[in-house]
Amino acid sequence: MTEGLAGGTREREDLSRISTGSDGLDDILGGGLDANRLYLYEGRPGTGKTTIALQFLLKGRSLGERVLYITLSETKRELEVVAGRHGWSLAGVDVFELVPPETTLDPERELTVFHPAEVELSETTGLMFKEVERIDPSRVVIDSLSELRLLAQSPLRYRRQVLALKHFFAKRNCTVILLDDLSSSQDDLQLHSVAHGVVMLEQLAIAYGAERRRLRVIKMRGIAFRGGFHDFTINEGGLRIFPRLIASEHHRSFQGELTPSGNAELDQLLGGGLERGTNALLLGSAGVGKSSVALSYAIAAAERGEHAVFFAFDEGRGTVEARARTLGLPLERHLDSGLIRFQQIDPAEMSPGEFGAIVRRSVERDNARVMIIDSLNGYLNAMPDERFLVLQMHELLSYLGQQGVLTILVLAQHGLVGPMDTPLDISYLSDAVLMLRYFEVAGTVRRALSVVKKRSGPHEHTIREFRLGSDGITLGPPLTDFSGIFLGNPRFSGAVIPDLDIRDEH
Repeated sequence: MTEGLAGGTREREDLSRISTGSDGLDDILGGGLDANRLYLYEGRPGTGKTTIALQFLLKGRSLGERVLYITLSETKRELEVVAGRHGWSLAGVDVFELVPPETTLDPERELTVFHPAEVELSETTGLMFKEVERIDPSRVVIDSLSELRLLAQSPLRYRRQVLALKHFFAKRNCTVILLDDLSSSQDDLQLHSVAHGVVMLEQLAIAYGAERRRLRVIKMRGIAFRGGFHDFTINEGGLRIFPRLIASEHHRSFQGELTPSGNAELDQLLGGGLERGTNALLLGSAGVGKSSVALSYAIAAAERGEHAVFFAFDEGRGTVEARARTLGLPLERHLDSGLIRFQQIDPAEMSPGEFGAIVRRSVERDNARVMIIDSLNGYLNAMPDERFLVLQMHELLSYLGQQGVLTILVLAQHGLVGPMDTPLDISYLSDAVLMLRYFEVAGTVRRALSVVKKRSGPHEHTIREFRLGSDGITLGPPLTDFSGIFLGNPRFSGAVIPDLDIRDEH
């Protein structure tokens, strides 16, 4: 009985998980790495390998573990500079240099200094083994394998040395991360087969704006991980990894009650309003009033004491506040109270993964119940490939729907009057679609609004004129005597042209 318990304990220790030092990567891996295994982090220079490796060691240090950084390419001073810029100290982290600290070797350090032109590969690995045995760490980083590859001079000898590293560490209670800068002309699949897990880091240069960084777990034996690419940034404090959003992993119960807009006529047009857990697409040309309609939902939510978030991709806060004052909407009061949060998004500087993480934080931490994305045209600029934008929007909208959030999407069509061109068709993802159009009658420009789709319930099928004034949004009766309004060629068949008895102030 005692031996069986002891054996079970050892088995559980072998299967224990340890943190990578990054909350995002731990989330992708479902809890972290298997302890006492050998892993590979690979990526071109500048992708963040050294930073995430230091996070791994610093996490161990915070848990009272002995940790070791073996460097074949950078000096300890260079590592201290990297750590210092992230606000870290390397105190408590053993750094073993196998590079000369000065141009002239110190005779007293000949056994701990590596010079590629003078020392053979076997001596290098021997020095590593001695240092590991001396310190007996639980976490080790070896930076980088490119130096070993150069010394080996042949793939066979290189593979044998990597296997020797693996066999050496397999006898010790030690988790090892190997760094590789991919200096070889092709992917080293042999190294992938040796490692217990492989994580690839990439840095992408886009035509305009900041570079994009992303991470992918290529392999992880015995660990169910979230596949695909995950965006990340390098900021002070290390790598911030944004796990790819999978809507099916998030769900909470909520009541699918109607969410009023604060405008009785608009709610009537929508068959009572929009339901929680649904999304509505406001479609129309620039300046027709889409953002104003969306803003009314945020104001109505704040009036109910709920939190709303307005993500602005195209306009600044001052412009939105000025529009709200023109419409008589108390936006500034709710911004000051915190019930409405306005966040400007620069698609040239922010990756879609980071935006998704902000959305999640707004819902899960701030309990946002209404969310406005204005506009998808700006969001499209962050995703040059339309196919991936549609896929990501599907996950994002599914997630928000499962959280009971009402999402308002704004999409500007190309053109002002006449036939319109839509830059992105996501109408099939939308639970409701509201069409807003300009139309010309008797030498004046008017605005028309209609609900062309609503999955969650009945709605009016009429087209109504609307105007924007100091009293907000005013809707008129159905335009029954007009035809061709949305085709850009309106025709009037009645006797007297109807008019709303207010002055257009927008």
